[in-house]
Amino acid sequence: MKRTVLSLVLALALVFGAFGLVGCGSDEPADNGGAEEPAAGDLPAGVQAIKDSGKLRVGVKADVPNFGLQDAATGEFSGMEIDLAYALAERIGLTADDVEFEAVTAKTRGPLLDNGQLDVVIATFTIKPERLEQWNFSDAYYQDEVGLLVKKDSGIESLADLDGKTIGVAQGATTRDAVQVEADAAGITVSFLEFATYPEINAALESGRVDAFSVDKSILSGYVTDDSVILPDGFSPQDYGVASKLGTDELRDFINEMLAEMEANGEMAALLEKWGL
Repeated sequence: MKRTVLSLVLALALVFGAFGLVGCGSDEPADNGGAEEPAAGDLPAGVQAIKDSGKLRVGVKADVPNFGLQDAATGEFSGMEIDLAYALAERIGLTADDVEFEAVTAKTRGPLLDNGQLDVVIATFTIKPERLEQWNFSDAYYQDEVGLLVKKDSGIESLADLDGKTIGVAQGATTRDAVQVEADAAGITVSFLEFATYPEINAALESGRVDAFSVDKSILSGYVTDDSVILPDGFSPQDYGVASKLGTDELRDFINEMLAEMEANGEMAALLEKWGL
């Protein structure tokens, strides 16, 4: 009888021991060769949806050197904001090849977000109170100010010298309002001509249709020639943010975390240095 009971105890011990080994084995991480694979559910739902689609659709500038410039021959985009889009794709779990760029202007970028054709816009899009009511914006990744580009032989040395003259600005941009405020404060009268693209404004300056080309100074720097100069005047500080459709709070927060990380680890500083910004 004692041997029978002892045999039963040993048998039970072996059974429960086997279950314990199986349980321990299930807690061990699978050997994936050292690769860091994100667990399912790590991404917020709004970001996971982009990953599941297999592409990140980004609106960028095609005519702004150092920020977003499209090569006429190859169609390839380059610039600081292009690299920022690649960084976002990588953090989502996509590759550079999964990024789909679409050239936008100040007039088209908002509507393309609204109708769902783009996931984000990274296109020298300034953060303004009124715009925060229309779209989500990330924290600022770059700050600039509005400036004025003129011909060296024009005799124009400051905003005051533009009294009675014409300034070229981009359609849909806030530049016109910013310049008007400064003109009113200076007691001068200016008029404006609006154009769809920056090259068109620059061409108008070259041909004499406008007396000055006004937009953010970093953008103007890409259009300076031996015959033109950016005036020392600067006004209306501009914060650039990544825009997304209103209500995409998870995506905005995800981008803010990325920007904070890039700022902390020096990645943002390296990016600005790479593009001379």
